[in-house]
Amino acid sequence: MSRTGRTAAGRGRLGSTLSGLAVALGCVLFLGGFLWAAIVYKPYTVPTDSMSPTIAAGDRILAQRIDASDVRRGDVIVFRQQSWGDLPMVKRVVAVGGDTVACCTDGRLTVDGKQIHESYLPAGQAAESKTIPALTVPEGRLFLLGDERSGSLDSTAHLTEAFSGTVPLGAVDSRVDAVVWPMNGFLDRPAGFGTLGPISSPGPLRPMLGLIVAGAVLVLGGAAYGPIARRAGRTRGVSRTEPAGVR
Repeated sequence: MSRTGRTAAGRGRLGSTLSGLAVALGCVLFLGGFLWAAIVYKPYTVPTDSMSPTIAAGDRILAQRIDASDVRRGDVIVFRQQSWGDLPMVKRVVAVGGDTVACCTDGRLTVDGKQIHESYLPAGQAAESKTIPALTVPEGRLFLLGDERSGSLDSTAHLTEAFSGTVPLGAVDSRVDAVVWPMNGFLDRPAGFGTLGPISSPGPLRPMLGLIVAGAVLVLGGAAYGPIARRAGRTRGVSRTEPAGVR
């Protein structure tokens, strides 16, 4: 084999090696991202419009598994409460243990006497569509409302029950991070509750998606690079062995 041929063959082997490494690394990232997401998140399909427009009936959501102690005001949670039907339900946390919640002052929900700007409410709808007598949420419990206030069966529909319609922290299953179908994207963290204490941070879904996308790019790019490198090497080898004058 000529020196040119050996060089072309060497380049072809290098291309194959790099291609294999890219595909292997891509598979690790791609599968790792999916495995991480499967451990941290749970999918749900929302059956009603009680959280509209944030989440509509039929939307597919991803909810992050969290410890109940990590629940914050403004979070949209998935929970189960026996007295509410013992089925997975989606509502927004507007008050936590020790808070005094009421509605309404100047058309706004109040928590500990502070008016809350609820940017997630449907356009033109005021919080005053729900009347809530001032009540203090027992420790270890949550007061929940739907974003579609006029039709949501939330804590206000259970005010006459024990604990004034609140649910225990132990009923929380997960916190909604994104609507994945239709692809409406990540839920905003409502800043209106920020004056009362810290609000939750987004979950790790973004870096998970980054791993999955990077892995897919490496797999596709690596799979395509090997044949291209081998073909380019053969082409260079042939062109360098052609006699002078050949066109």
